This record gives sequence, structure tokens and C-alpha cells, in this order.
Amino acid sequence: MLQGKSILLGVTGGIAAYKAAALCSKLKQEGAEVHVIMTASATQFISELTFQTLSRQPVYTDTFDERDPSAVSHIDLADHADLVLVAPATANVIAKMAHGLADDMLTTTLLATTAPVMVAPAMNVHMYVHPAVVHNMDILRSRGVRFIEPEEGLLACGYTGKGRLAGPEHIVEYVKRWFAEGGGEPALPPAGAADQGSARPGLLQGKRVLVTAGGTIERIDPVRYITNDSSGKMGFAVAEAARDMGACVTLIAGQTQSVPPEGVELIRVETALDMRNAVMARYEDTDIVVKTAAVADYRPVHRAAHKLKKTGERLVIELERNPDILQELGEKKKNQLLIGFAAETEQLEQYALDKLARKNLDYIVANDVSRTDAGFGSDRNEVHIYSKNGLVERIPLTAKSEVARRLLQIAAQAIAAGGEPPSMPDEVQSLEP
Repeated sequence: MLQGKSILLGVTGGIAAYKAAALCSKLKQEGAEVHVIMTASATQFISELTFQTLSRQPVYTDTFDERDPSAVSHIDLADHADLVLVAPATANVIAKMAHGLADDMLTTTLLATTAPVMVAPAMNVHMYVHPAVVHNMDILRSRGVRFIEPEEGLLACGYTGKGRLAGPEHIVEYVKRWFAEGGGEPALPPAGAADQGSARPGLLQGKRVLVTAGGTIERIDPVRYITNDSSGKMGFAVAEAARDMGACVTLIAGQTQSVPPEGVELIRVETALDMRNAVMARYEDTDIVVKTAAVADYRPVHRAAHKLKKTGERLVIELERNPDILQELGEKKKNQLLIGFAAETEQLEQYALDKLARKNLDYIVANDVSRTDAGFGSDRNEVHIYSKNGLVERIPLTAKSEVARRLLQIAAQAIAAGGEPPSMPDEVQSLEP
């Protein structure tokens, strides 16, 4: 998919710059022609020679280092790029991009290009959620810049959280899928669009999407409760993808372990009853509901007002059923497209199809949560998407952001077809290479 594509790779000054070498190599292996521009700070972490060797092209660091009298380097690079990819992108270069500063080779070239631009941020977790950084990324999104979200994990600074550069293989996969879907649209919106405060229309432009995420908690006493291992990452990925596709997104989140996306309406809840009430209050005006939340099936009949003390060798807690939110949504469904998730440890297809039928869903996304490399707490997932017609698509192990993007593409296609799920293909579709 990248054969013959000219990709301009911008490398900025963070410790993640070393990963850009692997990224450059993988892009080259896929057939791309890679030209690298490094900031002065990036050269403190990794040498120009490394990228020159991997790309087999000259590496640029200085705006005034003109090597060919017949061409102005930054204009020539800008004009010939099919895609500009900044990875890693520091908070500093994101700020420069947002405000049109051009004080080095990379930022000058970014102002000169009309090619699509992708940015893969990498920074400290607190920097990533700082209001100034969030605002700058929102500005760039409004201009059509695409972001490849960072991963969560242990950062070089010693913190654990969201801010680690997405894996080179994930970035390459993102780029490949983007080109496969057509790519090539300009990075900037049509003239006047920025003045109107509108981003480029997307697949879900004008649609209202409601997403639930995370786990609910049911308190036994003020310090103890029943919950599950849901991290909220899948729901956050869906909300983020829907936002990027132009939807107006409401995210109802229980207990989570991740930073929620910006640019969505966030409603925090605790119990299953809280989540049920929040969902039902908004259901009537919603076009698409994606229920990724792991809602507790039972709650204690009695919640102690004070911390329970040890009084014997055993403690018996009586539980009662919580309302089944997804089933209630299915019963009240009118024109909404309803998508549920089935987190299973065995008989994946059987349990998923049973749940889809019983709860009157349009789609159900089944995944095996007994795996250690996917599901709860992981940044990746492997899922099977089913409709009433059977298997729609199997998405092999990939980033949850990719799963979310593909799921919403399927939902958008169903809405365009009047809400009718696709028939089962002769050969089951798959995102397998």
C-alpha cells in the first residue's frame, strides 16, 4: 500500500526519537520513499547518520543548508510529499504547528506543505493533558491534522500513564489503512471553514453518538465495593474515533484507568443504576449507542453506612440483580443503532450471538478477556463483530483505536443503508494483512 509513496518524516527532540528509526525502517520496508527532517533537539538523542542509512536519503536539519541550487529544499520536500508524518511530536512542536511558527527546517516545511499531516505525540503524561497542549491539538484537528494517539505505560521520566509514542508497527499500520481508504485529501479545510469553526465533515458528521465505558462499582460499605477489571480504554477509543469522524459524542464513564478523550461530553457515574439513569435520559436523542462498559450484574441488597468490622470467619453478602441496561435499550429501540460488547472467556460466538438476539442489538463485538495480550487493561484487542446475519468481520490483534475506527465505519455504512446490517459475505472480511 505504501509502494512509491513519498513520506516526509519529521523527528523532534524527545527520548522517543530512537523509535523513529524503527518507524523509518518499517516505512521503507513497505515500499515508501522516506525523507527525514530532524529538529536540532532530535539530534541530541539520535544521529543524522542513522536516518540517512535507513532511508537512503539525505537528512535535513538546517533550513539554510541548501544542497541543490536549482531547488529550495523545504519547498521541494513540501511539494513532493504524499504525507507528512511527525513522530515523535513534542509538546513544543505541536504548539509551533498550532500557531504557525516557523523557526527551523521542520516547522518551515510544515507551513509550506499542502500534503496531509499526521502527528504522533510523545511526552510526559501531565504534559499530554495540560490545557495548553490539549487546546493546541484541538486547533490542529480543526485544520484536518490527524493524530495517532500515544500509548499508556511506563514513561522515560518514571511516570506511568498516557504519553508513550505509539509503536512503530501501529503507526505504519495506521498510515497503510489511511492510504488504503483513499488518503490524499488536503490537510487544510476549504477556505472559510476555519472561520466558521467547523472541521472537515466526517463519516458521522451530525450524528449523536453515546458511548459507555469502564466498570461500575457497587459499594458494600464506604471503603469496599464490587467491581471488575474494565479499564475504559475501549470505550475511550470509540468515543475518540466517533469525535474524529464528526459526531457529537456523549461519553458516560464509570471507573476507568485511562485519560478520557477531549472534545466529548463526559459524564461520570459510579453504580449500574447511575449509568442506567444517565443512558436512558439521553437515549431518545441518540443515533448510535456503543455499550462498551462492564456493568455489574449484581449489587449488595444492604449497603453498610460504616466500615464493616471483622466479626467471624465468614461474611455473607446478599446480592440482588441490577437492571440490564443493554436489554432495556433493545426493548425501547426505535431508530437507534445499538452496539453491544460481549467480554467472554469461552464459547465466544455462541454467547455473543445469543446476547445479540436476546437484547435486540444491531451489532455485538465479542472478545476473549482471558487473553493476557488483549482485552481488559490492554491497549490492543482482537474482536469478532456479529450482526443478525452472522459474522461481519474479524479484526485481528491490533490497537483499540483501530478496532474503534473500523467498528464505527461499519456503523456508518449501516446507517447509510437504512440501518440494515450487511449480509454475511461469501468470504468473511478480515483486517488480516
